[in-house]
Amino acid sequence: MERGMPAEHVDVLIIGAGLSGIGAACHLQRRLPGKTFAIIEARQAIGGTWDLFRYPGIRSDSDMFTLGYSFEPWTEAKAIADGPSIREYIRRTAKANGVDRKVRFGLKVVGAEWSSERAQWTVRCQPVGGGDPVTFTCGFVFSCTGYYRYDQGYTPRFAGQEDFRGTIIHPQHWPEDLDYTGKRVVVIGSGATAVTIVPAMAGRAEHVTMVQRSPSYVLALPSHDPIADFLRRRLPAKRAYPIVRWKNALLATVIYQLSQRRPEFMKKLLRRGMEKQLPPGYDIGRHFTPKYDPWDQRMCLAPDGDLFTAIREGNASIVTDQIDTFTPGGLRLASGEELPADIIVTATGLNLLPMGGLDVRLDGERIALSDTVAYKGMMLSGIPNYAFAIGYTNASWTLKCDLVCEYVCRLLAHMDRHNYQVCTPQPPPASSPVRPLIDLSAGYILRSTAELPKQGPSAPWRLYQNYLRDVPMLRRGSVEDAMRFTHVPVAQAPQPSRQAG
Repeated sequence: MERGMPAEHVDVLIIGAGLSGIGAACHLQRRLPGKTFAIIEARQAIGGTWDLFRYPGIRSDSDMFTLGYSFEPWTEAKAIADGPSIREYIRRTAKANGVDRKVRFGLKVVGAEWSSERAQWTVRCQPVGGGDPVTFTCGFVFSCTGYYRYDQGYTPRFAGQEDFRGTIIHPQHWPEDLDYTGKRVVVIGSGATAVTIVPAMAGRAEHVTMVQRSPSYVLALPSHDPIADFLRRRLPAKRAYPIVRWKNALLATVIYQLSQRRPEFMKKLLRRGMEKQLPPGYDIGRHFTPKYDPWDQRMCLAPDGDLFTAIREGNASIVTDQIDTFTPGGLRLASGEELPADIIVTATGLNLLPMGGLDVRLDGERIALSDTVAYKGMMLSGIPNYAFAIGYTNASWTLKCDLVCEYVCRLLAHMDRHNYQVCTPQPPPASSPVRPLIDLSAGYILRSTAELPKQGPSAPWRLYQNYLRDVPMLRRGSVEDAMRFTHVPVAQAPQPSRQAG
């Protein structure tokens, strides 16, 4: 947009063109075709996480029948899909629904200010490659940025790392030209990224060693869904898909509830599965039994037990120990053991960036997101006409995001019917106990707890992480509970520009 041009106005401004943002745009276009909208994307491609991450083996850690959109059946053979297939699915969906034409690439949202007088947001964007700032105005902001930083992963400082003569890589910034054939690889970490990278590199590398300070729970699941395959052979995709989606959503809920209510039983179940796949006598207690209960942190997924296969075949190994220091030729552990390495992968986690790091101001006053309380896991107390989409931590991301998108559309339709211009979630009573919105014990969450919005003790301010509970609340429940609606007469309401389409 050239300097001096008026701000482009849309009814809804979506931030982020990843899985959530494209889904939000499709829901909006399907359910409220009269609404104008635009999608702001800092990068130059659709796909978000699935376009950013390019490390070996990148894949979903949920089945695609639940990670896929409710309105767009997943038709590929594999239920656990690789990153490029997911990226193509998102782009194909965007193009099929025409929302790819609504994306404004290369714009990073840096601030949003609400005007009570005009009942609208002014959103400031900075071109990533440099240039004059670009401004949008809108009636409603829908943030679909996820909750971690795209430009920087988390890497702790290791003693001696400047002495290492090999290559150090964080998975978030994987070099396209890296050749690890015949190389000795050490992967630091025990989370989902490490569990993905190790078997993907094993076989081609000389050997891959996963070094973990403490283990994670790993669940082996088949990469193909036999029930889905059976149903798809006998039913049209649009009929089979919702059946499989519900089946898998229920299965994820059962696993989570078992983990929470009968953790010892779940531990035994997980151990029994690993005993069948690991070599006889393998020290499961040391390398695969965390100190916490299942689902106190997100459980890692091994499609077709690929991690266990790599260990069983001798192409990979796990070492549970503290790192003392990097050395010129690898790592020295606290036990004194030396691990030779040509490449060290620091799969040490993410940095959180709640709401994309958005600077939010209401009538000129800056709002600290940590002072707000989440409403139905998708809006923030005291912040008008603003919603965000984050998925489940204990199930598929998109299961929750689809529900949030449906709710936002219902909310906007309700406002139109009653001629409301403003909706503002109200906080729970001041005496109510609160805790962080994302309540996991994972390191990347604990490092950023102080920056997160809070959640209250009960609905609608509690984030239940329960799809079966959220369906009736978000799909059919009232949009008026703990919500203040306002009529604001606006003398000169801005009209959608031709660019908004």
